[in-house]
Amino acid sequence: MQLPSSVLLPWLSSKRKATSYQVMLLYPIRVSDKLIQRQTPQTPVDHNNTTQNGSLSMLKRLLSKLIGRKENYSNFPDLGTNSYRGGRKHILLLATTRTGSSFVGEFFNHHGENMFYLFEPLWHVERMLTTAAEANNGTVLGGIYRDVLQGLFLCDFSLLEKFISPPPQDHVTPALFRRESSLSLCEEHVCSPVIKDVFERYHCKTRRCGPLNLTLASKSCLSKPHHAIKTVRVRQLETLQTLMEDPRLDMRVIQLVRDPRAILASRMVAFSSKYQTWKAWAQDGQVPEDDEEVKRLKGNCDNIRMSAEVGLSQPQWLKSRYMLVRYEDIARYPMQKAEEMYRFTGIPFSPQAREWILRNTQTTQEASGIYSTQKNSSEQAEKWRFRIPFTLAQAVQRVCGPTMELFGYRFVDDEKTLTNKSISLLEDRVFP
Repeated sequence: MQLPSSVLLPWLSSKRKATSYQVMLLYPIRVSDKLIQRQTPQTPVDHNNTTQNGSLSMLKRLLSKLIGRKENYSNFPDLGTNSYRGGRKHILLLATTRTGSSFVGEFFNHHGENMFYLFEPLWHVERMLTTAAEANNGTVLGGIYRDVLQGLFLCDFSLLEKFISPPPQDHVTPALFRRESSLSLCEEHVCSPVIKDVFERYHCKTRRCGPLNLTLASKSCLSKPHHAIKTVRVRQLETLQTLMEDPRLDMRVIQLVRDPRAILASRMVAFSSKYQTWKAWAQDGQVPEDDEEVKRLKGNCDNIRMSAEVGLSQPQWLKSRYMLVRYEDIARYPMQKAEEMYRFTGIPFSPQAREWILRNTQTTQEASGIYSTQKNSSEQAEKWRFRIPFTLAQAVQRVCGPTMELFGYRFVDDEKTLTNKSISLLEDRVFP
């Protein structure tokens, strides 16, 4: 039975140890993108008759208050009793869109049968609870992202289920985002029988399976020695502190960064319709720095830089468990950087991962689409220099200068330098 706010609020105030995880169990919300984008404080929204008007806003306020509070782990289901023994490792690949994270994630996805890999599970949370503007402020969502990740690393899919739309029936769903990008979710023992007339958009390519049975996925996860998750949706590293301190997990964070000029150039191709304003500025030759689009770019750069500054400062909760990697270094030396990442995680670098890297870092132009994980990696790292107008490159340098300096990306003063491949825009850096 759904608890009304008149009951929920007093309950929360009386339960000092309440977690955002528990709030979601008591107060599940399912909202379509269309409803969220059009909702105003005066607009009543009926979420399948399960929430009262304004419940979404109330939930966000509650989550905001809970963020940063140290969790009492005894309140969570004891699903990880065998998680922190036998050398089990938990890897979080942290990035932003168009940094090559899908490509780098495959280094772990193809580790072999000892790895349980998930691709962008937080997509469901962002899709349900945010508009594009809110998504740029990681404060509100940081706590719930952390709790979902915590459950998944412990092989508990129950919290994630509350964000999948339409809701799973008996823990079975045809709607998991990019299921086919996780080899673990398409293995034979997770492959359920095909159900006639049930369409699964992100169906497995390696074998013919029915909708994903999350109970089978959980069992598979528990049987694997190592777990890895790739996400571009965590904005601020410090929101993960309680996740890193969970005694049931042996966490490692790899933060993947890329030249902000290259990121903008890639996004203008991949998300063309959303970057019409930037294309217009490229034609005009001027970029207004007080425009919301420019402010959003600056905010993204600042979040990346601040997260890296936290990681590189090695606070006690991240001691020896944070690694910063530049995409450009991976593109130039994929095998060497993969070996370094595996060494950092404490997981043996498997022959399967080596083979995948060899096979997918030298490929044809036809196979190198914008969403492809097959890349001629050394060439891929330089393509952006011929795609982005110098006017836009200058704009990025103005608003993302501190971020570029931290990561060792060289500035350009003219278009000739920008397009001269003999001039490297990458400083040699070794990050602690």
